[in-house]
Amino acid sequence: MSDRVTFAGCGDAFGSGGRFNSCFVVDVSGFRYAIEFGATSLVALNQAGINHASLDAIVFTHIHADHCSGIPSMLLDAMLGAKRTKPLIIAGPRDTEVRLKEMMESMLPGSHIMVPEFDLTWVDMEIMKPNPVGDHLVVTPYPAYHTAETNPTSVRCEAGGKTVSYTGDSAWTKHIPKISRDADLFICESYFYEKPVRFHMNYPDVKAHWDEFQAKRTILTHFSREMLTMVDTVPEECAHDGLVVEI
Repeated sequence: MSDRVTFAGCGDAFGSGGRFNSCFVVDVSGFRYAIEFGATSLVALNQAGINHASLDAIVFTHIHADHCSGIPSMLLDAMLGAKRTKPLIIAGPRDTEVRLKEMMESMLPGSHIMVPEFDLTWVDMEIMKPNPVGDHLVVTPYPAYHTAETNPTSVRCEAGGKTVSYTGDSAWTKHIPKISRDADLFICESYFYEKPVRFHMNYPDVKAHWDEFQAKRTILTHFSREMLTMVDTVPEECAHDGLVVEI
């Protein structure tokens, strides 16, 4: 299999256009990881023909439901239905382990008694430094400008000689060119076409900063209803659920 990224889900928090929450699966040299695992990710992966038990790692940018709340259900299925045996690493921003365990108990009360029979490792990543996520993946998170309580980051992920970067949810920051520069694939939020929205990049931001990205390939994602009406008119490459790109 060639190195590739599958956009199992690329939608916003509200299912605009019937799209699934963000979940990008990266395949490189015998290693498979997901960037983001929003609430609808199990359905999205099934639609894409990807077994969640095949993932070696999950990386997510911030603690909002459309970016990480599919993890509790995935873990429960890994223990009960999928009978996972493969080790799994879950890496996110500060307080990931504590907040995700709280989320799991809130969403699935009583699940705290479940003990996985596979090796499960939690990584609370430090910003502005390379974080090893197992033996094959290094993630460098940078501060994002989003709801502070979510511990927001943008991420640069390097594995198998390929770099995939993602803004997460963030207004423009000086750090975005650091994650995008020379990336094999830069996944960039473009939430609204015209309307300015706090804590998010919109299409005018993308146009204003395009020359600063300097990525090998850039794909726009996380569209509102307004942006979805314009995706066929903008010249930039736009994501859709089920899109597969080689890197």
